[in-house]
Amino acid sequence: MSLASLIATGTKVWLDGIEPDEVARNHAWGITGATSNPTIISKIIGHGHFDGRISVLIERGLTDEQVAWELNDELVTMSEHKFLPVWEHTKGNDGYVSFELDPLIDVGTNLSHSERVSRYIELGQTWSAGHVNRMIKVPATPAGIGALEALAAAGVHINVTLIFTERQYELARDAIWRGTQRRNSDHYYFKSVYSVFVSRIDVYTENHFPELSSTTQGMVGIVHAKRIWRKNQEFWRDKNLRLQQEIVFASTGVKNSYDPPDKYVQAFAGGDIITSPPATNEAVYESPKVYNRRIDDMPPLSVIEEVDRKINKAQMESRLMAEGTKKFAESQLSLLKLIAQKRASAFAGAPR
Repeated sequence: MSLASLIATGTKVWLDGIEPDEVARNHAWGITGATSNPTIISKIIGHGHFDGRISVLIERGLTDEQVAWELNDELVTMSEHKFLPVWEHTKGNDGYVSFELDPLIDVGTNLSHSERVSRYIELGQTWSAGHVNRMIKVPATPAGIGALEALAAAGVHINVTLIFTERQYELARDAIWRGTQRRNSDHYYFKSVYSVFVSRIDVYTENHFPELSSTTQGMVGIVHAKRIWRKNQEFWRDKNLRLQQEIVFASTGVKNSYDPPDKYVQAFAGGDIITSPPATNEAVYESPKVYNRRIDDMPPLSVIEEVDRKINKAQMESRLMAEGTKKFAESQLSLLKLIAQKRASAFAGAPR
């Protein structure tokens, strides 16, 4: 009842995960898409359910890195098949699964900026080829944003991730719009989404701005996300595109035990897309609550004024981007280490 009422507000709900059993369960509830990232892939492989497949790939002569990306591709493809009917029914407006590009491009390499941009473009075109309902996740780093125009011009459906500020959103959106216009009439069939990370902002303000009033603490992420949503609505309103260019309200799992599990879900009801971890979707599904449109409701003016007065957006963006890119890079390295351990313990003698 509760999840159905949320969807009835006009919100698309996606699963933040691609574990096959979770995808099947969420799909049965009415979830219409999914997203992935290195942390999700690492956890899935760590459960051991794909050890047999890893063995096969190693026997084929794949390196640890090749095994990791092959498994990533296969898991995302499985989810794509599940949501393909949604994509077909909505004529390309929903039913997507996001595939994140290599987080090590921006962290832990000696590549120049232009080399990183080129790498994002190359991988984005490679991993999107032949997948009608796959979105390519590109981070809102300088190199990621630098790749967006070329990727959009090539017809790649894009999910810009790790957005924390209006500045990042505007740079990404403008680059993508330039790229779509290079496609002439084909740009009418293009899909882009912009993933605004919400709860991470509130964790940041709790740690770095304890002086915020009790009414403002825990609301900064909602203020920023709703502002970006409004900007996005205004920008695309007169572009006459067939598909919606949407905001994804990401990082919507609560981080504090005293917050209700649907804190962010309720705040963004009626918005574009909410992507939530399995536990949040389950809590919403099992709740007796009936959701109504709340996306247009802003916090009190006093809260907004305090946010604008006390929060240094540039400093927040810099800190959260560093943390976000580092976290995903560490997850990718952990995945590679895990595969190496499985090779050493169970598949001795296979080529590395």
